[in-house]
Amino acid sequence: MSLRITIAAVGRARRGPERALFDDYAARLSWPVSLKEIDARVPGSTPAAVRIADEGARLIAAVPPGALVVALDERGQDLSSEAFAEKIRAWRDGGRRDLAFVIGGAGGLADAVRERAILVLALGRPTWPHLLVRAMVAEQLYRAQQILAGHPYHRA
Repeated sequence: MSLRITIAAVGRARRGPERALFDDYAARLSWPVSLKEIDARVPGSTPAAVRIADEGARLIAAVPPGALVVALDERGQDLSSEAFAEKIRAWRDGGRRDLAFVIGGAGGLADAVRERAILVLALGRPTWPHLLVRAMVAEQLYRAQQILAGHPYHRA
């Protein structure tokens, strides 16, 4: 059974190196990938908690029904590429079809998003620009796909 991947992210990726890198890795995946971008709706003067809650609700709404949610957060689990691939294998082999990766905006993720997630994942301890995180997620998905296929792209 094939997976379908959704990446829901706050902000719009315009043409540039981050978008080109995302597009390159997404095109390499055998799993279909859908990028759902969420515009920031509330004015910049709105309190951060209100802005983060609004973004969180719209990110959750962008997740396909029944999808497993992986929230990207610097406070999440720091998995090796092999461990990440094994999680994907378990979800895929367990009959899951939809997997959604959720990337917050500059203020981070709402607690409601983290609570909805089956996994809260960190891409290391640093805080990364949210436009770059899209490309990093796509690359890690490609790497996981190659690990699961026994392809030498990933060398430990």
